[in-house]
Amino acid sequence: MLNRRQFLGVVGAAASWPAVGLRGSPIDEWGSPVFDLHFHMRSQAAANAAHLDGAGITSANLLTRAASGDQVRALQTATPGRFTWFCSADPSTPEGLKALTEGVKSGARGFGEMKYHLATDGPEFQRAYALAAELRVPILIHFQEVDHFENEGTWSTGFARSFERMLKAHPQTTFIGHADAFWANVSADYHNEAAYPSGPIARGGITDKLLGDYPNLYGDLSANSGNNALSRDPAFTEDFLRRHQQKLIFGSDCACADGHGAGVSQANNPAATRLAGKCVARETLTVLKRSASAEIFRKITWDNAHTLLKI
Repeated sequence: MLNRRQFLGVVGAAASWPAVGLRGSPIDEWGSPVFDLHFHMRSQAAANAAHLDGAGITSANLLTRAASGDQVRALQTATPGRFTWFCSADPSTPEGLKALTEGVKSGARGFGEMKYHLATDGPEFQRAYALAAELRVPILIHFQEVDHFENEGTWSTGFARSFERMLKAHPQTTFIGHADAFWANVSADYHNEAAYPSGPIARGGITDKLLGDYPNLYGDLSANSGNNALSRDPAFTEDFLRRHQQKLIFGSDCACADGHGAGVSQANNPAATRLAGKCVARETLTVLKRSASAEIFRKITWDNAHTLLKI
């Protein structure tokens, strides 16, 4: 039987333990706890924990609309310690900027996923960059120059052409890059010809350079785009993870139902059939596990996110 001092010691230690899923400890599966930076909130509350438990993920960062604060708080209450969140709203309107501000004041730890049909260096996005700096939160951006399906449109256009100017113009803003154009440009021979290019990576790509040159830029390894970049060239991947071990953060952006690939995978994106029927989280964690040391794996899957988001 514990005395009062022993009891308080156990409680204090437990507060620092990573949360575990209902089906066992994620630490047992991947060798260390895993934090998913890029997790879109499910409509059914139980489905959120189900994916984490199935994929062996300890905790995750929800990406939601700014108006979803009540649902986020209800989920956080039901699953203590498992979810932080980012909020998103259209930065082209005053109402959107107000919603972003209110989201952060309500507990959101960043802006994201910012996925809008706007130019990367346009005034709308620049207002969001400035607001993120003012509120001292990161902004996670979806960069995409190639349609996944007819008439989809592109998102945050101009990454290769103009994003470096934004990094220079907004040095107090912490950016997190994500999606097709961000990860395809890890190779120096990419010119927006495909959403997910294949083959060996040509050294000296824009994304690789920007991650090395700008302390205010991080990379979100989620989705088919991140997995594709890590899977193309094993020799490049090992060196890339080592060089940018402080700047890369694991994320899944996975739509499967159970952490094993069931249900709709990759949102039926026809360009991403290579991961159809698979759990993107599991696939990317597997690549990271075989490509990085245990120390670097833990940084990318746990430490970097906790430092950046001040968890």
